[in-house]
Amino acid sequence: MFSQSLFRGLKASLAVRPLVRGGQYTGLRWSSGVANNPSHLSSSSSALYGDTVPMSQKEEIMDEVYCKVADRYDAVIDILSVFMNTMWKRNFVKQIKPQPGALMLDVAGGTGEIANHYLRYQDKVNGDKKSSVKIVDYNPHMLRVGMKRLGNTEWMRDKRISFAQGNAEDLQGVADDSVDIYSISAGMHNLPHPERALNAAYRVIKPGGTFACLEYGHVDNPVIGPICRWYMDNAVPVLGGWIAGDSGSYERLAKSVRNFPHQKVFAQAIRDAGFVLPGDGYQVFQWGMMVVYIGTKPNN
Repeated sequence: MFSQSLFRGLKASLAVRPLVRGGQYTGLRWSSGVANNPSHLSSSSSALYGDTVPMSQKEEIMDEVYCKVADRYDAVIDILSVFMNTMWKRNFVKQIKPQPGALMLDVAGGTGEIANHYLRYQDKVNGDKKSSVKIVDYNPHMLRVGMKRLGNTEWMRDKRISFAQGNAEDLQGVADDSVDIYSISAGMHNLPHPERALNAAYRVIKPGGTFACLEYGHVDNPVIGPICRWYMDNAVPVLGGWIAGDSGSYERLAKSVRNFPHQKVFAQAIRDAGFVLPGDGYQVFQWGMMVVYIGTKPNN
């Protein structure tokens, strides 16, 4: 009886409130034959639901799906990622190794989670009170979540955080060579044309600045990979239905994640955009469930 009451209370506390449109998603990935061809990055169609969805419709379709998870996004994702989501993002910021006073542009970061980890790192590790974050997200509902989370913080009062609605594929309103760090976390897989976002990132980062991306990867391990695939195919939609009352949206979100290119392919795409990546170009968390790409824009 107690456990049933607890589960009912958890479900009620995380119930999704329908919105008009929505933002970003996180999950797990596995190794498969999908999206291992570089041509996937510029394809005119996307195998989003197991069939072909025109790229012209992907942005609208995914945005419509994300509207249903925006209000309880972080809480639901923590559960679906077996509470690894926060660890991944905290480690992501550590891997960036930001310098004091750096301006970060956090793209697809509406909920403010990366901004929170970034400014905490700057305050505690660097003793820095001058660094700042500009958060850009396509969806106003996701931005509203971030404003609610960070609106009463000292960072907001000191004007170290700002919010703006914008498209990752063009970043209109962000000046050329204007940011020290560009970050995007679990956002690239949502975009119809990731290569355009990479070009936009290159444009706005200062020479010598940092490109940092945290994205879902392919688990190549022959034992762990099938387990992750089973989890995404079966458990995520069921848990999404149980926790949020919307299994269909979580099934679509999972398919969007797994159609993203393998980390080797995406690392090459980052290099093609002009960034310098060390070594293999990426670092994996948990066998490749999440992948970190950190590169540099060359000095002129």
